[in-house]
Amino acid sequence: MTDSQQTTLVLGGTGRTGSLVARKLIERGLRARTASRHGADVLFDWDDPATHPRALDGVDRVYLVTPVMRVKYADLVSDFLDRAAGAGVRHVTYLSTYGSDQAPPEVDIRAVELDLAGRGAFTHSVLRPAWVMQNFSDEHLPVIEGAITVPTRGGAEAFVDAEDIAAVAVETLVDPDAHVGAQYAPAGPQSLAVSEVADIIADVIGGPVTHNDIDPDAWIGGAIAGGFVPADYAVMLRWLTGTISSGNGSRPNDDVEKITGRPPVTFQDFARRNARAWTLQAAK
Repeated sequence: MTDSQQTTLVLGGTGRTGSLVARKLIERGLRARTASRHGADVLFDWDDPATHPRALDGVDRVYLVTPVMRVKYADLVSDFLDRAAGAGVRHVTYLSTYGSDQAPPEVDIRAVELDLAGRGAFTHSVLRPAWVMQNFSDEHLPVIEGAITVPTRGGAEAFVDAEDIAAVAVETLVDPDAHVGAQYAPAGPQSLAVSEVADIIADVIGGPVTHNDIDPDAWIGGAIAGGFVPADYAVMLRWLTGTISSGNGSRPNDDVEKITGRPPVTFQDFARRNARAWTLQAAK
């Protein structure tokens, strides 16, 4: 079977990175099968194992995106990986998180990495990206009444474009043998505080944008009360924002350029490309 005949199962295939991974694989002449609960090539529901066999049928590689807005999912993923091994999958690229080795024990991010590392039926690569730039242009960290509200205590982060995460993922899926056991940390080329992000967005849209560096408890409590996240997800939010607040946010590195052959996108370029998103937010 030639590479062009291989099929990659893209979990979260309608999501932020999954949709990009699928598109880029097709552009490279490979087959991509998107999987999600809605709008994908095949129905895939983590809580319904009956949807897993069809998704895996004839698949050689998997882009693994674990259940969203959850902290406990290691057993579900392990069962899926057992099935993937039985279906003949030979490589898995896992979308993890920056600093996954420091994740709280209540969160299963690291557990999935260790599960993959202990398997011999297929190879794997791990992506540990920085915070995604798209957080600021969608519903995660929107500009509301001229402010971005998130607790960081002035800490900095090397925000990365989802396009760059997807580009790195695609290289591991196009040529798995070249990335066996690899751990990459896609990051942007600048270490920025959210106040600096706000300044960049303000320059692009021509209007004032500030950073509301809110109390963490108030922010997390508001997210739960508003129904944006389940109560047990508080530990994840506290960890993610706490990493930046403590001065341990991600830093620029050469992983994107090393793997893709081109430098990562700057926040200025991202902001210019997505100016309309903030214009629409302001209009609401």
